[in-house]
Order: sequence, then C-alpha cells, then structure tokens
Amino acid sequence: MANVSHPRGDITSHPDAPEMQARYARMLGGRDVALVDGPVFLLGLYCAVSPWILHFTTSQPSLVAHNLIMGIAIGLLALGFTRAPERMYGLSWAMCAIGVWMIISPWIVGSSPDAGVIWNNVVIGALALILGMVCAGTAARSAPRRH
Repeated sequence: MANVSHPRGDITSHPDAPEMQARYARMLGGRDVALVDGPVFLLGLYCAVSPWILHFTTSQPSLVAHNLIMGIAIGLLALGFTRAPERMYGLSWAMCAIGVWMIISPWIVGSSPDAGVIWNNVVIGALALILGMVCAGTAARSAPRRH
C-alpha cells in the first residue's frame, strides 16, 4: 500500500501549495484593504441606528431619517467593497464625500441640534472620511499603471 500522507514540515513543498496560493490571490483580487470593509460596514450600521441609541428621534426627526439613509448607504458601499472590490473601489471617494456631508449635516438638515447630535455626526463623518481615504489610497496604489 502506498503512503499518501504528506510528511510534516515545510508546506511549500506540498503539491497543492501553488494552486492554493493562486486561488487565494484571485479571491482577494490583490486587495490590501480587506480589513477596512468590516469597519466601514460597522460605521454604516452605527450611523443608521444612532438616532435611537442617542435618543434624538423626537427632537430631530429630519436627522433621524437622514442618519438612517446615510447609514444604509455606507453599509451598502461596504458590502459592495466586499462583494465586487475591483469595481467598487472607484467609489471610495464617495465615502469621503459622505464623511464631509455627515460633518456638516447637523446644521443643514437638523434644526438647532444639541451638542450630542453634533458630536455624533462629526465623529461618524470623520471616521467615514478617514476610511474612505484609506480605501481610495490603497485602491490607487494597487491599480495597474498605464504608460
């Protein structure tokens, strides 16, 4: 009977190692920002539910709908970054735009917001801006160069 078990040691000599490495590289698509997708989704989730967490549903009804819609948009961008990264990372700048909008939105959408609402949206906006710049910077670095 033949010995079909692989001896312990260096896995690079395993016959399936090159195929597994190629499959892993195809799955990631050369992305360096795979760790950013999760925080972007969590940020969108928090943005969507923040009116109920901070209890400003009665004092700022227009900001409730606004934060819910913006949170869903951020979450959908995160799912797109995960599902089709090669097509979606061009929209990383949309995350930056959403971040800037979230920072200024309490004064535009809301009506005399209190400090808690302002700080909530400023922090969400700053995080969205930072995560969007990380996604855009990494996408620009990993994009193929045209000569």
